[in-house]
Amino acid sequence: MKNREMSGIKVLEEEIPIEVYQKMRVKCGLSAKTDEACKIGLGHSLFSLLVKQEDKVIGMGRVIGDGGCFCQVVDICVVPEKQGQGIGKIIMSSIINFIKTKLPKSCYTSLIADGDASFLYEKFGFKDTLPESRGMYMKSD
Repeated sequence: MKNREMSGIKVLEEEIPIEVYQKMRVKCGLSAKTDEACKIGLGHSLFSLLVKQEDKVIGMGRVIGDGGCFCQVVDICVVPEKQGQGIGKIIMSSIINFIKTKLPKSCYTSLIADGDASFLYEKFGFKDTLPESRGMYMKSD
């Protein structure tokens, strides 16, 4: 686990506790996840991090996948009152460092950008897949 602190903000590269993950997703406007889903999913993260300020979690992010051929950046979120203050850039910088130093160069890393988040991700080298391909999804409800 690597921890960094910069101007009162701590970046903790560690597994995200279930209760923190569930609260952060809902607070940031993402869909709720069940305890069962969290127990399975969080334990299989390739990389995860929390951003804290004064011991309060203000952001998080994860990388999931097989660690070789395909990975996906997920759960990038910053609490509403801290959005627009560079926290998303801090999260993405840590994730990009993981991708560039720990994953094979041929690993295909993808993400789904909600709303205006695509502008942040473009700054880190992500680009739209259209027209070559189109992202699709299915929920198991």
